[in-house]
Amino acid sequence: MRCDDAAMVEYGNGVGQVAGQAGGGHGGGSGSMDVGASLSRFVTDSAHTVTTLPPAGMLALAVVVVLGLIILRRAF
Repeated sequence: MRCDDAAMVEYGNGVGQVAGQAGGGHGGGSGSMDVGASLSRFVTDSAHTVTTLPPAGMLALAVVVVLGLIILRRAF
């Protein structure tokens, strides 16, 4: 049995090209978005940002969070 396009399979693009076309990704991206990976990356990036803040930044963030909670409590 002969392959119609031997060069495509030879260079390892056989599965990747078909999967990318079948995925129907938007904007020419790499397929569909993995929501779980996106959420995990959001949490990891947020934790990294908070842990690298200087002490004054952490204090300001804590004040903003506490004030936000007070405002929410009075709103409801």
